[in-house]
Amino acid sequence: MQFSVPFDHPCLPGHFPGQPVVPGVLLLDHVLDAIHAGGGDPGGLRLPRVKFMQPLLPGELARVELEGATPRWKFRVLRGETLLASGEVTAGAPS
Repeated sequence: MQFSVPFDHPCLPGHFPGQPVVPGVLLLDHVLDAIHAGGGDPGGLRLPRVKFMQPLLPGELARVELEGATPRWKFRVLRGETLLASGEVTAGAPS
């Protein structure tokens, strides 16, 4: 799933003034959108592992790649071939 965050997104003025960077939580929101678009329902959502490697700037095109299915997905967020973030999403009660 591809996405970009517009320059006028309301979260950008405070993150960071004068040099906006897309917040990591917004990247994770797109990961959840990709899971839902694939028919997954991450009820009782947990993020046991998330790592942010590079920033995403407003207007840049990124994509979410998913591996797995309910109840566990591995994800990667990329800008071209550059890895921006990776991790794991699990659904259900903690074991």
